[in-house]
Amino acid sequence: MGPIVITQLATGLSVLAGAVLVKSVLDQKPMAGGPFPRCPTCNGTGRVTCFCTRWSDGDVGCRRCSGSGRAACSNCGGTGTGTPLPVRITVQPPNRPF
Repeated sequence: MGPIVITQLATGLSVLAGAVLVKSVLDQKPMAGGPFPRCPTCNGTGRVTCFCTRWSDGDVGCRRCSGSGRAACSNCGGTGTGTPLPVRITVQPPNRPF
């Protein structure tokens, strides 16, 4: 085997490994309706129409959406899931005099 064949074989194997990695990440992504419910505001996409499109005169773009007209959902933070962030609250008993 020449160096060109070995290079092509290595490239093919790296592409295959990358595809397997991407597929495993996509299988765990809750955006497809996995274990978490979809966000009702963005319907699981994580993006909503930016405010700049509502009051524009035909042009689209601001800092929030970087000119795309779509910004991260403020309800889910761009994750697409409707689950809240877990918060741990600790309560200490009041100090009582003896």
